[in-house]
Amino acid sequence: HVQLVESGGGLVQPGGSLRLSCAASGSRFSINAMGWYRQAPGKQRELVARITSNGSTNYADSVKGRITISRDNAKNTMYLQMNSLKPEDTAVYYCNFENSVRRIYWGQGTQVTVSS
Repeated sequence: HVQLVESGGGLVQPGGSLRLSCAASGSRFSINAMGWYRQAPGKQRELVARITSNGSTNYADSVKGRITISRDNAKNTMYLQMNSLKPEDTAVYYCNFENSVRRIYWGQGTQVTVSS
């Protein structure tokens, strides 16, 4: 069955960096777009960054210039390099992907906490 496994979350001080990874497995169909979303307490889940199979990216305005999304298609793995982290980046981060038959899958989430 399809699995997305996120890793790399944790506690970091403001201004610090973290790198999240998301490994997808079990999909019978090719993976098209992949994305990172986040949900802070009391808020709706929001898009952080998205990357297509050919490498096109888009970012939320709040993270532009600080966060970079990338993927390794051969490994079905996606990354989120987060620099200059702020307390408002604190959230549970979820990865997802859409396959070639337009089915969407979500990971379990990884907690990112930015605090001194």
